[in-house]
Amino acid sequence: MNKSELKPACVFEQFAKINQIPRPSKREEKMIAYLKDWGESHGLDTKVDETGNVIIRKPATKGMEDRKTVVLQSHMDMVCDKLVDYEINFDTDPIKTYIDGEWLTAEGTTLGADDGIGCAIELALLDSDDVEHGPIECVFTRDEETGLTGAEGMKAGFMTGDYLINLDSEDEGEIFVSCAGGRNTTAKFTFQKAEAPAGMFFLRAQLKGLVGGHSGDDINKQRANAIKLLGRFLYQTINRYEGVRLAQFNSGKMHNAIPRDGMFVIAVPHDVKENVKADWNVFASEVEEEFHVTDTQMVWTMESTDAEPVIEESAARNFIFALQAVDNGIYAICQDPALNGMVETSSNIASIETKDTEIIIVSSQRSNVMSNLDNMCATIGACFLLAGAEVKHSDGYPAWKMRSNSELQHIVIESYKKLFHKDPIVRGIHAGLECGLFSERYPNLDMVSFGPTLRFVHTPDERLHIPTVQMVWDHLVDVLKNIPAK
Repeated sequence: MNKSELKPACVFEQFAKINQIPRPSKREEKMIAYLKDWGESHGLDTKVDETGNVIIRKPATKGMEDRKTVVLQSHMDMVCDKLVDYEINFDTDPIKTYIDGEWLTAEGTTLGADDGIGCAIELALLDSDDVEHGPIECVFTRDEETGLTGAEGMKAGFMTGDYLINLDSEDEGEIFVSCAGGRNTTAKFTFQKAEAPAGMFFLRAQLKGLVGGHSGDDINKQRANAIKLLGRFLYQTINRYEGVRLAQFNSGKMHNAIPRDGMFVIAVPHDVKENVKADWNVFASEVEEEFHVTDTQMVWTMESTDAEPVIEESAARNFIFALQAVDNGIYAICQDPALNGMVETSSNIASIETKDTEIIIVSSQRSNVMSNLDNMCATIGACFLLAGAEVKHSDGYPAWKMRSNSELQHIVIESYKKLFHKDPIVRGIHAGLECGLFSERYPNLDMVSFGPTLRFVHTPDERLHIPTVQMVWDHLVDVLKNIPAK
């Protein structure tokens, strides 16, 4: 298969154009301008709100004017991650894609199908002249990936539809009807650096090649977290040998991704350097066995490096103890049987950055139960507070609660069964969707979420299952045809 054979062509043509446009989270100006120009050049009612969200309205096709208005919604920004050795400037360079069997993926970077493929589906519908539909509003939100601030900044009245279909889900055949709320917890350790004591030997350790993934949707897959693994080794080492000093620790990039690589620099007494190296090799072997199902491509290196100032011992010790102690992964499973064993509450240590006089740790907490989200944030915060860090929590975003007797759910489910002769899976998702914020501003808006199959989102292994794009297109077209009258 080559790119000219991708189906539906109308969607993949739009997606190819989108991937020429730089659109990192919080820096979507080029994408906003593109969407505004696109809508206006097609003679469609196009508006940009003060936050930067774009809405393009298309009138009903002939004979469908009396139907309820449907909002189609996706986010325009993308997570920008890359392989360690891959060169790209995400502010200027396009995403380079290629076909790998039935999958579309990118060269060395995230693909941007989260949620560029949703944007492409919307543009294809706006551009179509052979799809029957009532009035539609295509909404493109900005900055979803770093806190849903586009949806947060949207004022009531920007959308006027009766139904909303969010196109930001990642498993074809699954209809999502609720999502988790989330907050971030940031911990800051402050310190002074000084020259290492005499007779110390410096080692630089690096771990890479982990699978990583989305910290909500993939948290139940038991994948390795680079920060937790490196923290475990440091905890073991400072308790085994006296005088070990930490110089730096860096890992992870995004608050909503499981970190897949990381490094630290330590100074060890010269007479134990070979012991530490041997311990590293043993630890690597044990961890590879521990994660032999989920993470099969781990790469462990430890080598000598140049001397540099080290963090004061008490601060480094508190930091390492906190990394060992802090909760990470699944905390609770949903009790509602309708949500079929979905993760309810979780936390993910996402990134660590060492600066001259501080270490910044960012973690992400999620829950479908807002009181338990508060509890999870307090649990994570308390661990770092006890270790002497300064702790701050973000405002976060709300959960989207499942709606009973949803008209839209019924239409979407029955359409799927008719087209594909099987029942879709109807469930909640542990990731955050903008539907949670929309439900606060538009309490009467009936919503669902679905989309084509994506894998390894928020990582350079991100890939889009090509056949499912046609299935989602066919499903959406049929749903729009069957929207009832007002």
